[in-house]
Amino acid sequence: MKQLPLLALLLPLALWAQTPPLNPAHVMADPDDSSLDAPAPSGLRPGGTLSQELEAPPIADPRSALERRPRNWPQQPPVIPHSIRGIQVTKNVNQCLGCHSRTATHISGAPMVSITHFTDRDGQDLAAVSPRRYFCVKCHVPQANTRPAKISTFQSIDQVLEQAIQLGE
Repeated sequence: MKQLPLLALLLPLALWAQTPPLNPAHVMADPDDSSLDAPAPSGLRPGGTLSQELEAPPIADPRSALERRPRNWPQQPPVIPHSIRGIQVTKNVNQCLGCHSRTATHISGAPMVSITHFTDRDGQDLAAVSPRRYFCVKCHVPQANTRPAKISTFQSIDQVLEQAIQLGE
């Protein structure tokens, strides 16, 4: 009876002892290895090879702050129509609220954050922005004047409803 636990411990050790040791030459890639120059997978960004370092694409021009984008569905968070470069949003500071808070909108002319941002997860109204709505770019994304990476076939809710009316559904 005592031999069974001992065998259970010795069997993995015996199997491990039979495996050949790792050769460091197989673990480390040779920098002159031509397999590093194999083409990279085709993706949204231009590829290259594993040994090449390509420059990052330039940062796109932000859309005009005067242009308000229409929403594609009723509860879609509005997009950010301006650059957010240099705007700090940390656990201690939210510079977005410098323009979009209730007290700043009459000076800045920016739209005020939605009243939904002042409700906690239990449905209680708060005097300040709820912690779960504090980090703006979780939901709101900046828009830029760029060429789309992929052609979108997305239809807004208005387009879907319009097609349903035309088809008599």
